[in-house]
Amino acid sequence: MKKVKIKLDSIQSVKEFVSVVTMYDFDVDLASGRYAVDAKSIMGIFSLDLSNPIQLVAHTDDADKFLEEIKDFIVD
Repeated sequence: MKKVKIKLDSIQSVKEFVSVVTMYDFDVDLASGRYAVDAKSIMGIFSLDLSNPIQLVAHTDDADKFLEEIKDFIVD
């Protein structure tokens, strides 16, 4: 399992993010506060508070390629 913080600050960034995440077979969750949603669900993502960075949890041990593809969304 790999955890990082990401920032999705526009409708376009959410669309781009979901298009990358759906290419992977493993589960990816996004958590904001006490809410967690499937990262492959555009509607689920829009139910979160996107004004702040959100926690991404990739349920895989081999996330290097995935993290490289979403590096533009990752915040420190």
